[in-house]
Amino acid sequence: MDESFYLRHGALSDPGGQVAAFEGLPGDVTGLCAAVQGVLLHDYTGGLFYGTPPDDFARQSRQTLPAEERLGAILARDAAPLTQARPPFERCVGTCRDFALMLTAMLRHKGTPARVRCGFARYFGAGFEDHWVCEYWRAQEGRWALADPQLDDAHRTHFAIGFDPADMPREQFLLAWEAWGAIEGGADPGGFGHGDDKGLWLVEVNLARDLLALAKQERSNWDGWRASLPEHRTLDDARRAMGGLMAARAGACQGLVGPDMAGGGTGSLPPPPPWSSPV
Repeated sequence: MDESFYLRHGALSDPGGQVAAFEGLPGDVTGLCAAVQGVLLHDYTGGLFYGTPPDDFARQSRQTLPAEERLGAILARDAAPLTQARPPFERCVGTCRDFALMLTAMLRHKGTPARVRCGFARYFGAGFEDHWVCEYWRAQEGRWALADPQLDDAHRTHFAIGFDPADMPREQFLLAWEAWGAIEGGADPGGFGHGDDKGLWLVEVNLARDLLALAKQERSNWDGWRASLPEHRTLDDARRAMGGLMAARAGACQGLVGPDMAGGGTGSLPPPPPWSSPV
């Protein structure tokens, strides 16, 4: 039983040669969220909330970068401490997963167990929207708390968010395994998605990605879900059974120990998605 699993860095959260950039960071989660917001800009909402973006804004890569590489890019633009917020369009462009990964890296550096989680947020409008957040351990209370470092003042104003983004009410964000269970309990699969892409198949995608993130594999071939064909978007009995198994394994990961990936190691679950195989 390794209860230091989420305290140690994984391959993507390790600041590596850029670890000095983490010196001087605040000790509270709210302050760390503010530091993340001051150096990262979301690839979609950045162009909506902060004025007219530069011409190359839409061409920025969506790939989630390792913390060391991301920190290098941030400091190459501006060598100021991470606590000094950059003007919006001088920040590095990333997705919600980049925000969650950076906060996770900072928290682990500060001695707080943390992990990236994939699921569905209910605070971006109707239904539950595909999203990534950070989950961290509040030792004095013996519980995991959810934090969304993407939710700066502009986001909270636009979406009329009244809760604390550094300790979100659990009903505001369903982890992928919780979404799977809700659908099994009768919830409409069409209420879970990413824009126009909705349904149980996308919950399966996030379920697989969340389980891998619990094993500190925050990137995987499940990220290529946009390439899935219509026939991949209907789950047969075998995929439903595998989904149930993945949900059970993710749901059992309530403590400080990583998920049970017995039966072949972290590469054995989840299996490669159908669209990654030759059609």
